Amino acid sequence: MSSVKRFIAGVTCPRCAAMDRIRAWEQNNIRYRECVNCDFFEQLPIEDETAPELTTRVNQVREEQKTQDVQPVRILDPGKPKR
Repeated sequence: MSSVKRFIAGVTCPRCAAMDRIRAWEQNNIRYRECVNCDFFEQLPIEDETAPELTTRVNQVREEQKTQDVQPVRILDPGKPKR
C-alpha cells in the first residue's frame, strides 16, 4: 500500500539549502524525508524521540528579533474600573 507523500512547508534541505523542497511520508513505522531538488534522503524510526527537528523559518529566531527589547504592554481603559 502506497502512503501519501506530503511537502513540509518552510523546511530547508540540510544538503542543498533549498526551501520547501522536502517531502515526508510514513510507512511501516519508519518516517521518510527526501528532497526533490537534490539526492538528500533520510529515514528515521517513528519511536525515535531524539531525532533533530528540521530547520524551518518558523522555529528560527531572526536577527531583528535578537536585537529587539520586547516588553509587554497592558492597555487600560480609564473609563472602566479595575476588577
